[in-house]
Amino acid sequence: MALFDQITRSPRNRLLAALPPEDLARLWPRLERIELPARHILYTADEPITAVHFPETGWVSMLATLESGDAAEVGLIGREGVVGLPLLFGMDWAPHEAMTQARCTLLQLDVAAFREELEARSALWTHLLRYAMAFSVQVSQTAACNGRHHIEDRLARWLLMAHDRSEGAAFPMTHEFLSMMLGVRRAGISVAAGILQKAGLIDYAHGRMEITDRPGLEAASCECYGAVRRTCDRLLEQPGSVKAPCWR
Repeated sequence: MALFDQITRSPRNRLLAALPPEDLARLWPRLERIELPARHILYTADEPITAVHFPETGWVSMLATLESGDAAEVGLIGREGVVGLPLLFGMDWAPHEAMTQARCTLLQLDVAAFREELEARSALWTHLLRYAMAFSVQVSQTAACNGRHHIEDRLARWLLMAHDRSEGAAFPMTHEFLSMMLGVRRAGISVAAGILQKAGLIDYAHGRMEITDRPGLEAASCECYGAVRRTCDRLLEQPGSVKAPCWR
């Protein structure tokens, strides 16, 4: 019982950690912890969503796919959020694909249990609404960033977001995958990564990315990273709690 109490009081997912103890204790037995490899598809566009997922480690990319087959990332979800937001708005399908970006640990909740929480207007419902707003800000800021800022600025922003959600300074990543995430040609990623590496901000080799100078990378990023993070912190901060960043 003591172990159960300890676990339910301190889940790694921020939305669940913000729940009152009695709400989390009620919800906890219905959550299933699963581990998934990188590039695992949680759901595809226009297909039914069968479960929601609260990441504890790793992160999930929301991908928009064009008729040509090309895909680009439109949003990124880590332990600050939940995968399956369309259900919050009464939809049972999503317009985008959800794919794990790294090896992930997630708490899975089936759709029926999730809808019960929504219908009860529990504390989770309130936190989900605030997170939905934070995620909307991330998506809109990403669109503005991709349309106006240089590739190296955008790459720095994305690497900071990935670093926030990773377990350490290094994580697997390839130029091919980064080109899909940022919606640019692979050659452009190679040039941008070379600029950041020459500046001593990252170390990239053999499909492995390491952040070697976090403050320097923040300085090299455009204002979009800081704008999204400040908004997320403001929306997800709990009254009376110690202020902490969304992801770490």
